[in-house]
Amino acid sequence: MILKNLKETAEAYLGTIVRDVVITVPAYFSDKQRQATKDAGTLAGLNVMRLISEPTAAAIAYGLDKFADPNHPLQKTVFIFDLGGGTFDVSLLTISVEGTLSVKAVGGDTHLGGEDFDKAMVDHCVHEFKKRHNKDVSKNARAMGRLKVACEKAKRELSSTFEASIDIDCLYDGIDFSLKITRAKFEKLNDGFFKKCIERVENCLRDGNMQKDNVDDIVLVGGSTRIPKVQQMLMEFFDWKPLCKSIKADEAVANGAAVLAANLCGIGNKVVKDLALLDVTPLSLGTSVYYEHLKEGYMSAIIPRNTPIPTIMEKVYCTLVDNQASMPVDVYQGEYAKVKDNIFLDEFIIRDVPPAPKGDEKIKVRFSIDANGILDVSAELLSTGNKTNMVIAGSGNLSKDDIENMLKKVEL
Repeated sequence: MILKNLKETAEAYLGTIVRDVVITVPAYFSDKQRQATKDAGTLAGLNVMRLISEPTAAAIAYGLDKFADPNHPLQKTVFIFDLGGGTFDVSLLTISVEGTLSVKAVGGDTHLGGEDFDKAMVDHCVHEFKKRHNKDVSKNARAMGRLKVACEKAKRELSSTFEASIDIDCLYDGIDFSLKITRAKFEKLNDGFFKKCIERVENCLRDGNMQKDNVDDIVLVGGSTRIPKVQQMLMEFFDWKPLCKSIKADEAVANGAAVLAANLCGIGNKVVKDLALLDVTPLSLGTSVYYEHLKEGYMSAIIPRNTPIPTIMEKVYCTLVDNQASMPVDVYQGEYAKVKDNIFLDEFIIRDVPPAPKGDEKIKVRFSIDANGILDVSAELLSTGNKTNMVIAGSGNLSKDDIENMLKKVEL
């Protein structure tokens, strides 16, 4: 519904039909979430040319200015700090003077952003109201909605002032509520979230094998980067290096996506046409291996996280018991040692394995990721050449037929 609405808005503005689209997704979206987004694009009547990570899109928008600069060094290392309303992404990239963007590492948190800061303020107000009037506002949905709107407004004000007021008439049981909140109090309420942001920055640099001194530019993306404390902690971490605010934090991602779309269509200026993009996979992808003495399944990563995509990687696995007739291939995404802690994506079974002592029969499992981050898994029994494969389905496990049937229903 959202994508269809955006399509209609674009068509009304342009006065022409829009069929092709580049969609941005949070860097930490899993394979299922990416596939589900692609399915949503198809349901909206769009041809999804490419899915691209939001920080990478911002880097394209930022990098475009740099390519035009004759004094631009041969290569720059750029750190993208993307803190929005509901997600937090960080990316470490290199931008060359030829226009090649290489993502070295990605990180972040799919459940961290402006909404968390709002909730911390709301919880504080609920506590204050209860302390003053011995009444629990949280039981009234309408009152909580009004409180959330007021807290969000106060949060925005605190980005430019040191004190803001939360004033609501007849909040609950006919009682008015008024509270002054300082920037210092807001920062104290959200201290844990801010520290978590810096931890993710450290992890991303570690994954990219870089020191903070190697970073040339720090680019801010997302509305929540306007919070002074976030900027202060980031500057402090990077030894007071100035932050890049040359591109609008709210528009950078869409800007970069439009540039990539122009590149894929072969239009635009020379800089846009010469743009080369090398993205990475945000989480490790692998299958489970069972250790008999440990009595549980462990993750065997086939494609490690932060591997440049598109890519193809494979590993060989053998039978666990004598005369094993079939071999299951399950697919997981994540960084934990035990598979049960990771994201289960899908599974299939290789059948008709010839009878043999354990360890004699082997299968080669191949993982292939395309430019959109969509995974194709295949397995081949080496002794017979018997092959099975699957493309990991979306979060709703939609097949092409499912999508076509849904499109028909939408058209009706």
